[in-house]
Amino acid sequence: MSKLGKFFKGGGSSKSRAAPSPQEALARLRETEEMLGKKQEYLENRIQRELTLAKKHGTQNKRAALQALKRKKRFEKQLTQIDGTLSTIEFQREALENSHTNTEVLRNMGLAAKAMKAVHENMDVNKIDDLMQEITEQQDIAQEISEAFSQRVGFGDNFDEDELMAELEELEQEELNKKMRNIRLPNVPSSSLPAQPDRLPAMSSTAHRSRAASSRRTKEEDDDIKHLAAWAT
Repeated sequence: MSKLGKFFKGGGSSKSRAAPSPQEALARLRETEEMLGKKQEYLENRIQRELTLAKKHGTQNKRAALQALKRKKRFEKQLTQIDGTLSTIEFQREALENSHTNTEVLRNMGLAAKAMKAVHENMDVNKIDDLMQEITEQQDIAQEISEAFSQRVGFGDNFDEDELMAELEELEQEELNKKMRNIRLPNVPSSSLPAQPDRLPAMSSTAHRSRAASSRRTKEEDDDIKHLAAWAT
């Protein structure tokens, strides 16, 4: 067994220590990620410093330049290890979060199932059918009552149609007379009409002779008719 395995085995052999909750484990993992992130930033700065130092010495002081490059290599190796550790911690944190979520979902679903079971224990299918049938009957009764109230009640509706029509015509005639009284006639003109001529204009001599001749013919025809009548008798 490796030393690392013995270390973890020895640290976890105590049964008195209770396992941390998922929230505590997630908090510890986030703290570790934050610590490694700071260490990662520190190593990146050190790598830049050693690289700058190696360039500074260059060919003038090869020993110092080589030492700076060696330190840079160590820092880069540590940085690579931290990158791998962060990837592992991130994977572990995501797995723990998913497990915690699944556990909460399963627990809540179990509680919902128990609650539903408790509710259904107080329910009887036969009672539900009877209740729905009773509700339907009551709705039918309510509908019949509403229809009965909405029907037209014919109390005192037997009237003589001719009498009603005569009364209606009388009312219309009264309304027409009232409108006729309200009509205003136009005002009579105040100026006098033109005077009528005293006599007709004198008839012309030609018209006078024509009327005289017509009178004579009419008289002669009357005389002929009288003679004819006397001969016939």
